[in-house]
Amino acid sequence: MGIVGLHGAVAKVIRIPVGENVPERPLLIDGAFELGSAERFAILNPATGAPLDSVASASPDQIDAAVAAAVRAQRSWWASPQPARSAVLHAVAAEVLQRKEDLADVVTLETGRPYARNLLYVDMFADLFRQYAELARVHGGRIAPSNEAGQLSLVVRVPYGVVASLIPWNYPLLLLAFKVAPALATGNTVVIKPASETTLTTLILAKVFAATTPPGVVNVVAGSGRTVGEQLVRHPATDMVAFTGSTEVGAGIGAICGQMAKPAHLELGGKDPAIVFDDADPNLAAKAVVWAAFLNAGQVCTSTERVYVHHSVYDRFVDRVVELTTQLQVGDPFDPGTQIGPMRNERGRAKVLEQLAAAQASGAKVLAGGVIPEGSAGFYLQPTVVVDVDHDMELMQEETFGPVLPIMAFGGDDEAFALAADTPYGLGASCYTDTPDRVRRAYEELTVGTVWVNDPVVDNLAAPFGGMRASGNVRELGLEGMDAFTSTRHVHWNMRLEDKPWWYGDVE
Repeated sequence: MGIVGLHGAVAKVIRIPVGENVPERPLLIDGAFELGSAERFAILNPATGAPLDSVASASPDQIDAAVAAAVRAQRSWWASPQPARSAVLHAVAAEVLQRKEDLADVVTLETGRPYARNLLYVDMFADLFRQYAELARVHGGRIAPSNEAGQLSLVVRVPYGVVASLIPWNYPLLLLAFKVAPALATGNTVVIKPASETTLTTLILAKVFAATTPPGVVNVVAGSGRTVGEQLVRHPATDMVAFTGSTEVGAGIGAICGQMAKPAHLELGGKDPAIVFDDADPNLAAKAVVWAAFLNAGQVCTSTERVYVHHSVYDRFVDRVVELTTQLQVGDPFDPGTQIGPMRNERGRAKVLEQLAAAQASGAKVLAGGVIPEGSAGFYLQPTVVVDVDHDMELMQEETFGPVLPIMAFGGDDEAFALAADTPYGLGASCYTDTPDRVRRAYEELTVGTVWVNDPVVDNLAAPFGGMRASGNVRELGLEGMDAFTSTRHVHWNMRLEDKPWWYGDVE
């Protein structure tokens, strides 16, 4: 397996100052920058394991101030004509593109994902803000058929109000845009709390929002989920909580919101299967699966985390997967030759290694990877291929969120679909086949939000994304992703005040 630049210098100039002796990282509250006044937390560089920077958390009073600012701003923001709100979203997109390389630098430093991918994600961030700026101009509700002449029944979409947006570390740009762009487009205001690991990225975005949005419309606070995040969830003046993260944390947020009768917009974990049928080219399918399993070091909720391969093509598929995996270039995320960067933190890597060790103790065999690259700093783990697995293993049941690809053989279609369905999760599934009936079975029988056929782990910004069962309860992206940040209101309008025959008669 190639190791690129693990001991060498960073391969490009970093434009954003980080580390010691740099300006403080302020929060954004009511249109003004303000230093956090609570405890500091460190941000580590996943490629080196060394401190990258530190940020002061928001205090409880600052969180209250951010929510209060969002409440004050929401009424006037919602009252603004839609063209005015859409113009603001276009301004956000333009400002982000002005900072494209700076943002890509910091996302690379904070996530460890290769720099070239992060440039793409800045573009996608801008695309999402432009998309929702225009969708909101043409979609605001409908007219329902009326009960009788002289009536108008309007079904209008209205914002929830103040949305607490809790953003994960694996895609700090895109997953923020998934929530904030449609929320703003439809008249909500937001208080954003980034993951502690990727706070620097979001504080750069705070500068973008300060330059483009009215005061209080977008607020950014920082700190841990257990303090800042929980205060936002429990705050009586936040009207909705939008969260992407683990199923365990999401279930806790959902329980709190349920007690408060507050909408919880939850995008949670996954254990996505891939099925390779006997009519698929095993070499091409192997290439697709390796991409889907190891993108972002496997730290994608829609990563392929388990593969079922028809026994007739199993050996050829496994051989090709091992060959491709051992050729992957693991290394410095700023090196143009790097394909796989580090995992984000030691905790995540330790979990992966524990799952691997338990699987091996139960008879699984590692054919490639599974070890920390020799001499590497940071949180690297070589992409790993595992065979001789079964569904009694945690590796096949619980989310791994790391660069591990377990492979099982199956005999018939019924067995394949039963194995694919055998977890509590329901985010996505991939199928490799040229047989339409198998595709039909996949989208009819698998309880998942997305089915990819012959082209895995692709987001279409115009189509909905989200999970079912333990993987969440809403949809993001597309028109559905905008509707998720609105509630419907029915306006029943009788044009004139007229006596109705079913009203109580006059009292004599």
